[in-house]
Amino acid sequence: MRYSVLGSGSKGNALYVESGKTSILIDAGFSGKEIEKRLSVFGVELATVNGLFLTHEHGDHIQGAGVISRRCSLPVYANHGTFKGSEKTVKKLHKQVEFETSNTCELQDLEIRSFRISHDTLDPVGYLISDGKHCVACCTDTGSVTKLLATRLSNCDALILEFNHDLAMLKNGPYPFALQQRVRSNQGHLANNDAAEFLKNLVHDKLQQVILAHLSETNNRADIALQSAAAVLPAEFHSLLSVAPQDCPTKMFTLV
Repeated sequence: MRYSVLGSGSKGNALYVESGKTSILIDAGFSGKEIEKRLSVFGVELATVNGLFLTHEHGDHIQGAGVISRRCSLPVYANHGTFKGSEKTVKKLHKQVEFETSNTCELQDLEIRSFRISHDTLDPVGYLISDGKHCVACCTDTGSVTKLLATRLSNCDALILEFNHDLAMLKNGPYPFALQQRVRSNQGHLANNDAAEFLKNLVHDKLQQVILAHLSETNNRADIALQSAAAVLPAEFHSLLSVAPQDCPTKMFTLV
């Protein structure tokens, strides 16, 4: 199984995952041209992708969904709430596949299971993507963590986890108080310290990679997020940590 975070942050989000002859995107928060450009770094053609799965209806996750669905005859998967919330932005889709949150979708060589997260949208989800041998978890845009999340993420080979903001930077930064409250709420975004404490309980001997994602360009920095995670983890896990940038893809990671 291989994967790359094509970009992560308030200006756009997308994750590419492949195994065998099957490949999918989780979210399409960039223009169609930009997604094509970022996939081309790895020699991947957008037209070969088998499905697009949406986490929720915010623009930084669905901006390019309608365009690439129509242009590439790409089926789009989401729950009812996300389709309802995104219909004005994505408009007509090539194919719309609706699922119930927490159910598993089978798409050729991959199984994709959604799980509920906490965000200010109609029915936001994260995903577990498995090929039967390895599993990648994508969990961003959540304002709180739960026992359900801990259970879902406990045995993954790779974690993509939100480290959105540093509390001091948010408090002393340019955001008005109302927006600060929204970010810090249990339907907003995870602070570094909360994400790190959550991550501490998720590490296990078979964990291969941890990508810190959806960092705020205004209220966080990569070095601060990495320090927060490293501070609570045993030293042997520090080499697993990396940060997903906003303006370019991560490397293509391989699970072995």
